[in-house]
Amino acid sequence: MSKKLTGSCIFGQSGGPTAVINASAYGVIKAALESPNITRVLGAANGIVGVLNDRLYDMGEEDPYELSLLLHTPSSELGSCRYKMKDPDVDDTDYKRILEIFKKYDVRYFFYNGGNDSMDTCDKINRYMEKVGYECRVMGVPKTIDNDLYNTDHCPGFASAAKYIATSCMEVSKDARVYDSGMITVVEIMGRHAGWLAASAAVATYCGSGPDLIYLPEVDFNMETFLNDVKSVYRRNGKVLVAVSEGIHYADGTFVSEAKTSATDGFGHAQLGGLAAMLAEIIKNETGAKVRGIELSLLQRCGAHLASQTDIDEAYLAGKTAFDCAVAGETGKMVAFKREMIDGEYHCKMELIPLTSVANYEKKVPLEWINEDKNFVTLEFIDYVLPLLQGEPDLPREHSMPRYARLKKVFADGRIVD
Repeated sequence: MSKKLTGSCIFGQSGGPTAVINASAYGVIKAALESPNITRVLGAANGIVGVLNDRLYDMGEEDPYELSLLLHTPSSELGSCRYKMKDPDVDDTDYKRILEIFKKYDVRYFFYNGGNDSMDTCDKINRYMEKVGYECRVMGVPKTIDNDLYNTDHCPGFASAAKYIATSCMEVSKDARVYDSGMITVVEIMGRHAGWLAASAAVATYCGSGPDLIYLPEVDFNMETFLNDVKSVYRRNGKVLVAVSEGIHYADGTFVSEAKTSATDGFGHAQLGGLAAMLAEIIKNETGAKVRGIELSLLQRCGAHLASQTDIDEAYLAGKTAFDCAVAGETGKMVAFKREMIDGEYHCKMELIPLTSVANYEKKVPLEWINEDKNFVTLEFIDYVLPLLQGEPDLPREHSMPRYARLKKVFADGRIVD
């Protein structure tokens, strides 16, 4: 075991929010506030940008009850960012600034909660601190509804988003099948390169009422084949519900939505959207049927009212494990989930993997979990995702509305919050 390291810690959130990202925050913050190794617990306002700008909240100033409500508060309560840091060997300007801030507050522990790009940021900071000889234990806490982090069975946030998607598709399916006239509905679901979320719509079908067809970005999309699939179901049933991933693409790699990189996030990823409306128009012109396009958009990211208790528990444990392992001497690692089936029951084991094995890699839906016609998923996918959706949280409420955390967000340097 490494020698005892005493000092402050910083926790930051990055990338797109989820229904359970604050549960991971609570896992780190609660453990840190209770640890004799930690002199001060700081929360970065808007992720690494908050560190660079010296905008750090003193989490010790928060009411313990309000902090506990983070377990059921969706989105990134400390604020998020999409800021791509250059390689420190190319340009170390940001890293020198981070080191300056770390020294100012005697930061010896840094926890970063995010997805692929966030783990890349975490890895770069860890390598730089080792290079300059500043002792700081850096740990990644996983997060992404896309479920595309490499070397982990699944990611915190995915299960709750999947549960929201499956439930919404069940409800849309019921609505879309009530009339005696024909109707075709297209539901657009998030997922740029990995189709885990769109595939989760199949749970609705498995549970009795859901999509007839599902299309994922793991396989090339063919418009003619797609229209033939839709027409076939329409002729047979008079009703069709289609779930499509926003990132479906043609064989040449062009997104079907025709979104170009003129609209991107901070990492150069195309901002997709409008696919459902576009496909609905094409189907209407081809069939003459009544067609409706629905885009779940941001609704699927932070639907805490439909969160999976399993997801909440695992998100919290991921944060706590990251903290405990850092205090024990680990650095340059990310907490990963390992699935274990014991006597037919699902269990999740926490393990550590190097940040270098995660950063900038993407995990996709296995091709063998996509059916032969490439328009639905197999039972293997259902077996994979169903255990993750289990459990309904006992949500705190006020006036029959969700009661979310109300943090004071007192700046560590004494500034008054904006």
